[in-house]
Amino acid sequence: MNKIAIVDDENHILEMLSTFLEDSYDVTIFSNPLVALQNIQNGGFDLVLCDIMMPEMNGLELLKKLRENHNDTKVIMMTAFDTMDKALEAHKYGANHYIKKPFNSLIEVEQKISDVLNNI
Repeated sequence: MNKIAIVDDENHILEMLSTFLEDSYDVTIFSNPLVALQNIQNGGFDLVLCDIMMPEMNGLELLKKLRENHNDTKVIMMTAFDTMDKALEAHKYGANHYIKKPFNSLIEVEQKISDVLNNI
């Protein structure tokens, strides 16, 4: 079973995604990006689903730091701010995909996770 970290400062997003994905994946949630980074670097996660706009450390900073040591970890960035600049910046720093919040459907989120994990 693939191991996924979900990083978001909104608890309702963490709860919704983990509840939906926990039957298919080994899900760990983090509301603090600094704690998430430390655990992801030590934890052997296959994929990180990360919000861009968070306090203390934004998702793009987390992505940059993660890429310094863990280039093989897949990363999907999430944001409520649908700007092309953020999507391009996320890809520039090595994100595998980008999802806009609010989600159209959780099934679409799960499909993007599956696609990224299977290199589609």
